Amino acid sequence: MAKRARFCLVALYSAVSVMAGQTNSPNNRSWSGTVVYSSCNADEAFAESRECIRPAKDATFALYDDTTRVMYGLEPQELVAGHLGDSVTVRGALDDATIHVTSVELLSIGLKIGQRAPAFSARDQFGRTQTLDTLKGPHGTVLLFFRSADW
Repeated sequence: MAKRARFCLVALYSAVSVMAGQTNSPNNRSWSGTVVYSSCNADEAFAESRECIRPAKDATFALYDDTTRVMYGLEPQELVAGHLGDSVTVRGALDDATIHVTSVELLSIGLKIGQRAPAFSARDQFGRTQTLDTLKGPHGTVLLFFRSADW
């Protein structure tokens, strides 16, 4: 009886480990970018060409990651069909150059209108520490952050 119970525990532990390994696979992750047609290449997507959102024969939806300038195929297509031209975060597993999508969310960038900026401190180009208060002018403050890494 003790051997049987031990065997059942080992089998249960093994099954849980296998399932946990599947959900925590290194391939399961997220990517952010713009949903475009696969007929568009990375250079066209980077230049925000209108061709990237025009239907073309045999074209499917793809994700252009502007951080790495890589195009990924997306499957299943139904999950991204309503997001052509949108900036999104896609979660799923990568298989070669195709993301097997489990979820898609619109990418939220920045603060909402009227929302106060959080407190921060950062060094400027002269090495001085700047905060929201040190930058605040008589009419408020505008902060711009550029994501592009090619300037």
